Amino acid sequence: MTGSPIRTLLLWCPDWPVLAAEIVDGVPATGPVAVLHANRVVACSERARAEGVRRGLRKREAQGRCPQLTVVEYDPGRDARAFEPVVAALEELVAGVEVVRPGACAVAARGPSRYLGGEEAAAERLIEHVAQSCLVESQVGIADGVFAAGLAARAGQVVAPGGTPAFLAGMPVEALGRSALADLLRRLGVRTLGDFAALPAGDVLARFGFDGALAHRLAAGRDHRPLAVRQPPTDLTVTSAYDEPIDRVDAAAFAARALAEQLHDRLAGHGLACTRLGIEAVTEHGQELHRVWRHDGLLTAAAIADRVRWQLDGWLSGSNGRAGARPARPTAGIIRLRLIPDGVIAQAGLQTGLWGETGEERERAHRALSRVQGILGPEAVVTAVLGGGRSPADQVRLVPWGDERLPARPGPPAVAGADPAPGGDRAGGDRAGGDRAGGAGRPADRGGGVPPWPGRLPPPAPAVVLPSPLAATVHDATGEPVVISARLAVSAVPARLVVGDGRPAEIVGWAGPWPVDERWWAPAEARRRARFQVSLADGTALLLAVESGQWLVEAIYD
Repeated sequence: MTGSPIRTLLLWCPDWPVLAAEIVDGVPATGPVAVLHANRVVACSERARAEGVRRGLRKREAQGRCPQLTVVEYDPGRDARAFEPVVAALEELVAGVEVVRPGACAVAARGPSRYLGGEEAAAERLIEHVAQSCLVESQVGIADGVFAAGLAARAGQVVAPGGTPAFLAGMPVEALGRSALADLLRRLGVRTLGDFAALPAGDVLARFGFDGALAHRLAAGRDHRPLAVRQPPTDLTVTSAYDEPIDRVDAAAFAARALAEQLHDRLAGHGLACTRLGIEAVTEHGQELHRVWRHDGLLTAAAIADRVRWQLDGWLSGSNGRAGARPARPTAGIIRLRLIPDGVIAQAGLQTGLWGETGEERERAHRALSRVQGILGPEAVVTAVLGGGRSPADQVRLVPWGDERLPARPGPPAVAGADPAPGGDRAGGDRAGGDRAGGAGRPADRGGGVPPWPGRLPPPAPAVVLPSPLAATVHDATGEPVVISARLAVSAVPARLVVGDGRPAEIVGWAGPWPVDERWWAPAEARRRARFQVSLADGTALLLAVESGQWLVEAIYD
């Protein structure tokens, strides 16, 4: 606990919950307004007080005293949002502001009093600046410590240095803001803060506990903590404006390199590294473009430059690097480019791993793959990310090298290490929560908050997942087609398999079906199928699926 309180300037906005309701919700604060929490009044307007409304009254009693009363529910988030412009206005004149609560903020008085011409002049300047910037009336109090300055602000008073204990001595014990303690003190005959401060500290601690001891220190004019000043965030963004609009990819690459090095140097100066990069561009016609790039590791200057170049190439050429619709090209060249480090972490040097986890080989591979991306584009090098799903194709997502390795579906796959074929489908769409599935598959683990995937295939996982399933037919021993009924009944034992126009292959073993009915609530996206594992006479094992009466080969087991 601090021995001598800091000389503190506190700015207080009266009836702030009422003013916040006016700023955010448009409730006129000039009328009779009361803010309620737990059915009791916690703040009211001046007009409501003139009608007899007081803090602590129940809603019905307050409305009985003022039938025209406008009732507003207490919302601390609304109060904080509305108070932010007031804090920002103060920070234009003073540094080290602490938000005590929405409606009150404090700052050490020593600095403002020196460069604003004294304590009283500083108080007047801050009140005037808040009124002009935010159209909010406020009062300032200056005393030794935050608690005393808050009480002084209610009277708009500047307490002389060293006079705080005498200023507090005549205050009622209710000024402590502890209703239960104040009620007990009054019943014991202690009615003012001076009477309370005169009690021995040891006896107060033994009788009233730790909170009572803290209140005892406040009553004596000794704050129990220093100011917790707010540190404004450092602006790490870099911006570059161009006299000649950039409309060529080579010029964009040159601009990207220079701006990326500037951003990297600024981050390094603060001991930071970027993991998520925001790129903003403004064209000559005022069109605004924005994109965020995520990275699994730390973005170097070269990596930042590559991503900026890729993005500018996509904007200027109208290509996003993937098959499909091409985005519209801007109608004019780029005149302003801005890089925003949307996600930063502390920069730490990489130490060579004893067993190669972060050693030289890994770094060489990273540089080589990044170089390939720099030449061919971000989609040229992809890696597989395993996630949740019911089928092998659902459990794998291909992401560009260096991007965040986040699965498309929550939860671990049925078997770790599934190896999709190059170009295999990426996992998409459904979650397990609303889909119906069943069959012989093992239920997914439910530990660790991972959602289950009922109906997922049991291990082992197939070695190759086909990019597009192959049409097939399955026959029984008599040559009749094998069909699956709506109740998942197999018409006969599968005996032969024909894939496309190939030769028939004998089925020597099979398991299933594992049914799944996904997105049944959306007819346009619904998918109902049953899956089988089959072994052929030549030793091949396949994953088959029946969908809309058609047999399909989805994957091949090793």
